[in-house]
Amino acid sequence: MTLKLSKLYGMDIFSDSGKYLGKVYDIIIDVEKGEIVRLTLESIHAVSRSEAQRIIKEKTILYKNVKSVEDVIVVSKGTGQYTYKGKEEKEESSPESTLSFLK
Repeated sequence: MTLKLSKLYGMDIFSDSGKYLGKVYDIIIDVEKGEIVRLTLESIHAVSRSEAQRIIKEKTILYKNVKSVEDVIVVSKGTGQYTYKGKEEKEESSPESTLSFLK
């Protein structure tokens, strides 16, 4: 799937069961691999390191859980992180371990 990153900002995110999860505020990219890693449901701009870590831990969706990007983004629960409104499902690895710039 190829798309412009700018298309993702502000898009509504829904679970595959139809639950509204929020909007895309920020996109976290692995520049070495050239891949999107996470979508954030809250802005991480101009916040402290600890606040950014909290947002990444509690208000993000792993991009590998994205099933579809059309008029809205649809995500599946699958393995990995799937967070919204402070509820968090099981995560394979901590957000900080994949985001070394927050250490």
